[in-house]
Amino acid sequence: MKILLHVCCGVCLAGTAETLLAEGHNITAYYFNPNTAPLTEYEKRLAAALTIAGIMNFPLTAAPYNPEPWLKATGGMADEPEGGRRCEICFRMRLQATYDYFRENDFDVFTTTLTTGPRKSADVINCIGKVIGSDKFLARDFKKNGGAQKAVQLAKQYDIYRQNYCGCVYSVRKIKDS
Repeated sequence: MKILLHVCCGVCLAGTAETLLAEGHNITAYYFNPNTAPLTEYEKRLAAALTIAGIMNFPLTAAPYNPEPWLKATGGMADEPEGGRRCEICFRMRLQATYDYFRENDFDVFTTTLTTGPRKSADVINCIGKVIGSDKFLARDFKKNGGAQKAVQLAKQYDIYRQNYCGCVYSVRKIKDS
């Protein structure tokens, strides 16, 4: 199956791509993360994803970095907890952009690495993906069966950048305030 895989970071991509490739799928990665701040963090995560794509030998397309629509959509939600309404808006924005790219190109289904994250609700992400893409969204929970641990192990093995926050400006502020 030809899968368009939305990528949040290199760590999650490593585990997800290994799983999908082992299942015999043909994947193309799509890096779209207007939530990631600052720009240097966005670039580190993109470089890590490109490294994994090179090692595992599949293409990766990166959308231009434009945080303004994300900031506008999440304005006033700085105090929302991780996993709250702000995250749902963020997931929806990224999955919609992935679906738009999917429709313009030749893929069978689309999915996301977001469900690899241990703090991300696969149920919420998969529900949003199904609303956007119906049967063209491949609902998976890539953290299950040791998937999150495998992703971290592969990141260490390949010596790729591992971040310590979800990526958005609100979460980086919480890290700095701790």
